[in-house]
Amino acid sequence: MASRRLKVDPETVERDLVTLVLTVVELLRQLMERTALHRADQGDLSAEQEERIGMTLMLLQDRMSELCETHGLTMDDLNLDLGPLGSLLPRSTDAGPTPGGDADAGTGGEETVGPSV
Repeated sequence: MASRRLKVDPETVERDLVTLVLTVVELLRQLMERTALHRADQGDLSAEQEERIGMTLMLLQDRMSELCETHGLTMDDLNLDLGPLGSLLPRSTDAGPTPGGDADAGTGGEETVGPSV
């Protein structure tokens, strides 16, 4: 039985690790955004809370873009292919709903992007 060896290039390992970390952060950012939109739609947030959460999420999205640019990545690079489950993140992360926007516009209120968590 032949032994399989992993060829590791230090430059590639660093980039892959950065990609993985940024992917997890982006996934969490999108989940927080969806939760905030849901809470806003349900009326669970005051106007001040909505404003603060919206501003925080926008700043986090801007920082994610800066980090991707710093490391030579695009937001699409963070989207892992999960095989038959599809992609980890919605395909167009830049065109997603924004805080204070209508998350269900054109979908009839149904979530249509990826598996539920």
